[in-house]
Amino acid sequence: MNKIEITKRLYATYTKKYLKNIFIAFFFSILLAGSTSSVAYLLDPAIKKLFIEQNQSLILIIPFAIVLAFAIKGASLYLARVIMIGVSEEVKKDIQNDIFESLLKADTRIIDEKHSGKFIANLTNDVHMITQLLSTVVLNLFKDSLTLLGLLSVMFYQNWKLSLIAIIMIPLASFAAKSLGKRISKVATQQMNRAGILTSYLMEMFKNHKLIKIFQREKYEKQRAFEFINNLKESAKKIAIVYVRASPIMEFLTGIMIAFLIFFAAKLIIKEELEVNNFFSFLAAMMLAYQPVRSLATLNIAIQQGISGANRVLPIIDDVPEVSEKKNAENLKIGKGKIEFKNIYFKYPNTEKEILKSINLNFSGGKMTALVGHSGAGKSTILNLIPRFYDSNKGDIKIDEQSVYNSTIFSLRQNISLVSQDTTLFDDTIQNNIAYANAKASQDEIEEAARLSFAYEFIEKLPNKYETLIGENGIRLSGGEKQRLSIARAILKKSPIILLDEATSSLDAETEDKIQKAINFLTKGRTTIVIAHRLSTILNSDKIYVIDQGVVNGEGTHNELLETSIVYKNFYQKQIKKS
Repeated sequence: MNKIEITKRLYATYTKKYLKNIFIAFFFSILLAGSTSSVAYLLDPAIKKLFIEQNQSLILIIPFAIVLAFAIKGASLYLARVIMIGVSEEVKKDIQNDIFESLLKADTRIIDEKHSGKFIANLTNDVHMITQLLSTVVLNLFKDSLTLLGLLSVMFYQNWKLSLIAIIMIPLASFAAKSLGKRISKVATQQMNRAGILTSYLMEMFKNHKLIKIFQREKYEKQRAFEFINNLKESAKKIAIVYVRASPIMEFLTGIMIAFLIFFAAKLIIKEELEVNNFFSFLAAMMLAYQPVRSLATLNIAIQQGISGANRVLPIIDDVPEVSEKKNAENLKIGKGKIEFKNIYFKYPNTEKEILKSINLNFSGGKMTALVGHSGAGKSTILNLIPRFYDSNKGDIKIDEQSVYNSTIFSLRQNISLVSQDTTLFDDTIQNNIAYANAKASQDEIEEAARLSFAYEFIEKLPNKYETLIGENGIRLSGGEKQRLSIARAILKKSPIILLDEATSSLDAETEDKIQKAINFLTKGRTTIVIAHRLSTILNSDKIYVIDQGVVNGEGTHNELLETSIVYKNFYQKQIKKS
């Protein structure tokens, strides 16, 4: 989008609803402009009446008027800023809410493709730039334009000839600001990109700090961090330099203007076309006009930064998920929970390789079916297609004869629980992590889920029991403990379809035995699809599908596949050797 389109979009979506407050700020900007102009104007009667004519009757009135003007100026500026800060924070909240909502609805592909650190940079740095566009730019545009207009009125009132000389500075300043704005827009975009990279790096460093220590890569990571920080510093430095570059330009233009004014003013006074009191009032107005002129001259820089931030944020908000439901979608009604894959083809976006090719599967309702195959065969992709984390490129998936593509996404996922080897927990209490599956669950239900998952064994030993904080992704828990919490969460949901993605991998024998018992309860009487790497899971399955290079290589029971599938036989023999 170009600047005009972005500006219209920001106004229509985020600013328009706060017009009342903006108009109030505009009113105070008028008072500010009037009081500032009156300060310059009052120097005329002050010099003429008090110093030249020595009029004692005005010796208190004029100073009081000046104090009053400054008081009104200060109060108006304060109130205008407070109002616009309030508006900008409301806009900031609205934009961040829209980003959050869009990210929550976003396709899994979008989240997977972009590092989370860059989303954080969008949410913080970019949104800050946009709100600066409102809180700083809009307010300054109001107060500085009106103030400049008022001061120019005083200047023309005192002497129109000198005023014509003074206003030559305005187009010169605008020209200088335009060239600086183009430069800073490029640098600001570069800085935001580097800020996103640094945020991404920091998140990875915290996540992988044990890896860094065990492989003794502290020195390497320190050099990488210094490089990222230095790049960010250079960008910030360039922006700061471009900003301050406006000051010497303005100072130089002001110096030229004052020199010309003194030269012409002296001639006008000699010719008696200008009185000293008029000149001092004019000079005061001109000097006061210096600040709004400088501010207006640099507004383009802040505008460029805001537009640059909006260019990165709005595409996130506007992203339309590819995984979406039809307008006439109906709620999924689960009976037996039978799942069918009919001629499914799938490849990940922006890739040529087909992950699944003409896949036909039949998962019996209330039974456990295992998916077996080498890494990269397509097993996890099959699981991801059922709750529609991704949509197939061709074919249909049905649950109890209802296409998942004709069902509401909410009702589909409401009936599915997922337990994977990559257990995901929140930096919260054990209680809240279990209750995440059902916010309305009672304490008894939560404790029952913990008991059935064998999580109660370690929970009861903790000082704060269910109120224990577990840290980021359960860092204070062992792998087996985290897995049991994940199973407790799935038990609490009570969904008829269970997806298990290598849920017992990388566990010791004792822990695996407990988790296997918990899984047995979780999956009893429910349609269960399990990606299996352990013999125990394979042997307990009612049916096994062998997936090899995106196609179904074989199906049947354990004994049947030992006779009919070379791939399965090899897989089984490797498991025997490992055990």
